[in-house]
Amino acid sequence: MAAFGLLLLFVVATVSALPADPVILKYDENRFGYVRGPDGTPHLVDSWMKVSDLSETARYNPLRQNVYHLFTRENPTVSQPLLIGNVGLIGLTNYDPQRRTIVLLHGWLDTATADFNAVLVPAFLEAEDVNIIVVDWSAGSNTAIYISAIGNTVRSGESVADFINWLNSVTGVTPDRYHIVGLGLGGHQAGIIGRNVDGEIAYITALDPASYGWVLNSNKFKPEDGQYTEVIHTNAGVQGYVGTLGDVDFYPNSGVNMPGCITPACDHARSYFYFAESLVSGGFTGRRCATTTAAMGGGVCLARGNLNLGGIEPKTGSSGIYHLRTNSRPPFSRG
Repeated sequence: MAAFGLLLLFVVATVSALPADPVILKYDENRFGYVRGPDGTPHLVDSWMKVSDLSETARYNPLRQNVYHLFTRENPTVSQPLLIGNVGLIGLTNYDPQRRTIVLLHGWLDTATADFNAVLVPAFLEAEDVNIIVVDWSAGSNTAIYISAIGNTVRSGESVADFINWLNSVTGVTPDRYHIVGLGLGGHQAGIIGRNVDGEIAYITALDPASYGWVLNSNKFKPEDGQYTEVIHTNAGVQGYVGTLGDVDFYPNSGVNMPGCITPACDHARSYFYFAESLVSGGFTGRRCATTTAAMGGGVCLARGNLNLGGIEPKTGSSGIYHLRTNSRPPFSRG
């Protein structure tokens, strides 16, 4: 009995010594930092997940809460809904399995009406007759608890992959007919989708993918997530990821401080403005660099080879780091 009493005292003392809200996962070496929302407002966030954060993440159910909006040239401004499991609904929309399909993923604290989508939907439809599926995962992204938004990025990506697998199974479409594009957290989500789809996605683009909470995160964007993966860095080291993540990484204007911008939010947004222009008019010829340091250090790049940023078609087989310069206003491309 005395031994049991001592054991009980030991257990009570051990539990009492634990933090009230223990850290269970670390996504970054630096715990606290500022991350900007889509309007440029800085938010002080914690990149270490605590037990209390799990309840916020558990509230998000991507299978039930993600919304899939279809846009085509027949309905370029008003979307049509697609619902996983509802085969009959597909036939009531303008979805055409003979077209390529573009999947767009917004970032943190944003929605389907984000500027990112407002710019890219018309650009894709002007460039090519495609199906565009705008994923609204705002139920997972619109949380002030940034660490939960990171976890929700992964959960949403896995759920979007399930949606694509289902759509392909009932339409006969293959992953090599897809182009997935994401911004910020959506950039990493694009890669997560690619690695969870049955088969290889042809083309994945990460636009200024998020940095904070992703440096030590094994779920971050990877070169092998698709047949061709491309990253465009426009706010590197501030809001966007610094290092290389894709088969090809572009650092326009050295990756930060875009001409014509005076805020990090503007720099971040330039990623999708440059990409949209590349869809419609091409241009943006990048010079190959030997290292990220060279690409971000003024663009003195002497490695052989040029490559165009973005565009409709994947540049499968290409690789490397590229620097280019842009104009301060549209047209942004210098050719």
